[in-house]
Amino acid sequence: MSKNTAYIVGTYDTKKEELLFVQNLIAKQGLKTVTVDLSTSEHNIDNGADISANDVAEYHVGGSEAVFTGDRGTSVAAMADAFKAFLADQSDLAGVIGFGGSGGTSLISPAFQALKLGVPKVIVSTMASGNIAPYVGTSDIAMVYSITDISGLNPILEQVLSNAAHALCGMIENHYVPKASTQPVIGMTMFGVTTTCVEAVKAELEPAHQCLVFHATGTGGQTLEKLVANKMLSGVIDITTTEVADHLMGGILSAGEGRLDAPHDAGIPYIASCGAIDMVNFGAKATIPEKYSDRLFYEHNPQVTLMRTTLEENIKMGKWIGEKLNKFTCPSYFLIPLKGFSALDAEGQAFYDPDADEAFISSLEKTITNKNISIIKLPYHINDKEFSTAIVEFYNKLNAENRS
Repeated sequence: MSKNTAYIVGTYDTKKEELLFVQNLIAKQGLKTVTVDLSTSEHNIDNGADISANDVAEYHVGGSEAVFTGDRGTSVAAMADAFKAFLADQSDLAGVIGFGGSGGTSLISPAFQALKLGVPKVIVSTMASGNIAPYVGTSDIAMVYSITDISGLNPILEQVLSNAAHALCGMIENHYVPKASTQPVIGMTMFGVTTTCVEAVKAELEPAHQCLVFHATGTGGQTLEKLVANKMLSGVIDITTTEVADHLMGGILSAGEGRLDAPHDAGIPYIASCGAIDMVNFGAKATIPEKYSDRLFYEHNPQVTLMRTTLEENIKMGKWIGEKLNKFTCPSYFLIPLKGFSALDAEGQAFYDPDADEAFISSLEKTITNKNISIIKLPYHINDKEFSTAIVEFYNKLNAENRS
């Protein structure tokens, strides 16, 4: 079956008027449409959608009875699971659009996140002007702020819904399928303060390799891990592990406890370093936790404030990373630039602290017991040309050993 259908999804018991408005706009563009009801208020109620809420609920492992519990919280969570299974089973799906408030957005977003990269997916939400990370995750969902609440049509909401609907039509009608890469694909991590190193490594490896660079902002690291787990990368050069600092010290750019998990037994070349672990990221100065009030800060811009990690925190990070590396089942290298871990951690710069850096190195060395991990200490700064050249040399060595 060809993928030619736009799915319009939401809770028909509260959003029917808006959903039918969007369906009509999409149908006028000549696309086939399917409306899907995700209501959880009552069992076996037919709200007029092409796919009833009961039909979707049957996809839950516990059946529809597990969805229609009478308790809104558990019903929404269960319907989200059922909808995720339902959407994955639709072979004609060309794109999907849904909308809602906090409950509706949390209901539909897990299913949208599970769709493959490139499948058009649009969410119109009252939550789209705030922190959308829980709803977008590591996917390519397009979030549109509804301006008004989605509680009956009005001229403003109609304009927003129209833009979102026609955006989905444009994505479907002009769907782009990139050519498959004929080169090995390497995932790399970068921060502004490690850009010089990463760009130099990238320049040396291309065009023999295709390098995908991920901004180490939490979701960047999570996306890298996801691609490794999905076997979409030929290798990883994880220069910038700064997300570990945010995870352990409560910064805003944490990739979570799962960082460094996917490469454990991926069987692909893996090179890592300690890029930008000298800093923890916070928002504007007024948002920094009171417990850190006496620390050394650097204002990166009005919305981002960097905090220098202490000796004790570097010991903590060395142990955490070391314990992760102890789980690796294939040979890997961890390269350490002895003259500084970021552009700010260089002699004469704001975060230069050799004692804190040495605390990380010592802690890492004491923790690692895995013979598959080789620690390489080099007398360079992370952004020195010699260090980036060494990364390429060790990666090529590891890659050759892996092929043999």
